Amino acid sequence: MNDLEKPQKQYIPWMVVGLMDFVTVIGFDDIIYNFQNQGLVAFTSWIIMTFFYVIPYNLIVAHMGSTFSEHGGGITSWMRETNGDTVGYYAAWFYWITGLPYVVDVANSVVISFGWIINGNGNIQANLGNAWFGILTAVIFVIFIWLQHFFKNKSLEIMSTIGGGAMFIMTILFVVMTFIGLSKGAPIATRPFDFKAFIPKDFFSLSFLSTFGLFVFAMNGSELAAPYTKDMRHPARDFPKALKMIAIMTMFLTLFGTFSLGVYFNAHHLPNDLKMNGSYYAFQAIGRQFGLGNSLMYLFAVVQGIYMLAQLAVILDASTRVFLSDVAKRFMPRQLTKMNEDGLPINGYWMTTILCALIMALGALLPKINDIFNWLLNLNGIVSPLSTCFLFWSYTMVRLHQDRFPTPYYTFLKNRKVGLVVGIWMLGITFLLGTLGFFPTDATADTFTLMLVLNIVVPIGMVALGVLMPWIAKRQRNTVSGLAFSRNTWLIFTVLSLVGLIAAATYGMHVNLLNHLTPVIQWAIIIVVDLIIAAVIIKVTSNGRHQLLAASDDEVSN
Repeated sequence: MNDLEKPQKQYIPWMVVGLMDFVTVIGFDDIIYNFQNQGLVAFTSWIIMTFFYVIPYNLIVAHMGSTFSEHGGGITSWMRETNGDTVGYYAAWFYWITGLPYVVDVANSVVISFGWIINGNGNIQANLGNAWFGILTAVIFVIFIWLQHFFKNKSLEIMSTIGGGAMFIMTILFVVMTFIGLSKGAPIATRPFDFKAFIPKDFFSLSFLSTFGLFVFAMNGSELAAPYTKDMRHPARDFPKALKMIAIMTMFLTLFGTFSLGVYFNAHHLPNDLKMNGSYYAFQAIGRQFGLGNSLMYLFAVVQGIYMLAQLAVILDASTRVFLSDVAKRFMPRQLTKMNEDGLPINGYWMTTILCALIMALGALLPKINDIFNWLLNLNGIVSPLSTCFLFWSYTMVRLHQDRFPTPYYTFLKNRKVGLVVGIWMLGITFLLGTLGFFPTDATADTFTLMLVLNIVVPIGMVALGVLMPWIAKRQRNTVSGLAFSRNTWLIFTVLSLVGLIAAATYGMHVNLLNHLTPVIQWAIIIVVDLIIAAVIIKVTSNGRHQLLAASDDEVSN
């Protein structure tokens, strides 16, 4: 085949990469979340965070993307190149697993947007209840986990362009209509709406400082575009352009959006469910002010649904690339590195499904859907900043050893010492804000202790699981059979899984899901579901053991 007959590679324009990344970075909901935590003070916090965090954050990502433009693993590649395979593995693992609470959170938001479209209100507790809310959330993320490999770059481009572009337009529309309303004498809900309302009163209190982890969570994620640099025509030159575009869009969205929210909501007396339903309340209020009824609210609900689905697709696709494309296989058990005939990490999908289900199950311990939604958000305000520390660590290493890592096109801060200081600042402040996030900001007296325990247990579980993977892989390499555990251990694991899951499923269906049915029908459904669970667990554990035996036999024969 000559050069003329070779298929032309399809490159992604830098503006499309920017929109794909914008989908994962900031949205109207992110402004709502921090507005409920801080009121109009969030406007000042956004200004501070924009200049001392957002801009350096995006330019650091641009620097790293330009330095390692030939590597497709994002943070994983950057950490391996600067710190070796072991640190690269832990960066990949923690960056991937700390994204799972957000996957569940995004799926929750999709269910909520559908609820507004169908019912015209945000009373999802009465319309669904905890059990059905959890089931619908599970259906959405399971569908996307198992169908994400059908999303090619082109479909991701289309979804992200539509979702990110529409969300940005809706925010501009909200801001413009706010100022038009003010020019016509529309009342301002926040009183007093003066300079003092924008200044924090208890800046050094734990309850105030603990809210900043959610700011970091709201603004991070621009590094997720790094795996797409190899699909750009001139990555070293164009990737920084995409990051600068994101920084400008983020600044506009956060500052003007927060100001506009103060016009329609009394910042001193906010609804308890503002984080879950605030975006819909906002467009409902502005639509009614201009005589449009609920039409803007329904339009936003549709845009929100598309935006969240696009976000789910990009996060799952990009995080999978980061985790699997550049991780040294010796750190992972053979099951997770096994590819099916289509080249897909099928067991990795199973693990993603199980971990997301566990996160949802823990959230179900809270009494109301609003509590679950708020807890997941605050959990993201802990684990997301802590995993982002890897980014700033790798940047600090690049500036420390600048002679080994030349930047071909874009350099953030030409002065090496200044670059080092900024890298250390970003690393330190990110770690501090993530740690402060353990304090459960939205908790009531009834939920404070449980939320605090969950905030501690879940991150510890993530760390423990990350340490467990190399240990299992080492045991597999050091045994003659290639099995990490004996036949009896597999049997015990299967029995415990059966007993635990069947007991949890039986209790959940009996108490929350099927309690309105007659006992005969209720227990008939429960028995059928329990049998299905038992069959799946036995099949999965049996397949896992057989796969390891087959892999071991292949190695021996080779």
